[in-house]
Amino acid sequence: MGTLLIIKTGAKLPSLADHPGDYEHWIACGMGWPMERVYVANVQAGDPLPAPGSVAAVAITGSGAMVTEQAPWMLRTAHWLTAAVDRGLPVLGICFGHQLLAWALGGRAGYNPRGIEVGTTTVNLTDAAAEEPLFRGLPQRFPAHVSHSQSVLTLPAGAVHLGWSDRDEHQGFRFGERAWGLQFHPEFDERITPHYVAHYREQLAAQGRSADDLLRQVQAAPESAGLLERFGRLCGGVGPP
Repeated sequence: MGTLLIIKTGAKLPSLADHPGDYEHWIACGMGWPMERVYVANVQAGDPLPAPGSVAAVAITGSGAMVTEQAPWMLRTAHWLTAAVDRGLPVLGICFGHQLLAWALGGRAGYNPRGIEVGTTTVNLTDAAAEEPLFRGLPQRFPAHVSHSQSVLTLPAGAVHLGWSDRDEHQGFRFGERAWGLQFHPEFDERITPHYVAHYREQLAAQGRSADDLLRQVQAAPESAGLLERFGRLCGGVGPP
């Protein structure tokens, strides 16, 4: 087992201050990757990214930032991701990380024309997902936690479309042999997700939607959470066999 690089692009909500850990801890724990074998690069804060050949795998976290801002740290990270994918390094982009990865590879990200997607949604897998090592054996429909206002609007040329939901056409994709993007949050659980619903309460109301209704629909999402363990095993992590 080598080092897992977690590209930290944001932090949890302030309302989760009493909840242990942050994106990087939840992701590493879900993969079964011990933190002593994890290198966290906080790219928003200017942390350098290591040479792609020095790590075993990469995960990109969610963020409150928007890909359309095209901030210098996003451009630098996108350039690094392109080189990592070209090298064949296993990559997993989550939410903002999914959008940043798609954009880096030639896709397009922007505000979701269907509005905010937050709470627990149903991910529908495409036929192509049945052949994917990351998704093989999963039910065609499963619950997953989401929290985003921007989405991947156009996949990179050559990407394989893997999943969708009622509010987002691109819940998952693969590019090349070992780079995946997930719009949903496999590292979230039913304790974390309500904080994100509450965060969007006013914006949801402006869209004529009820945060209370979405809170009542939050549920466990074991199939989604299990994708982290699967990715960890695919990359040589130490998750259960």
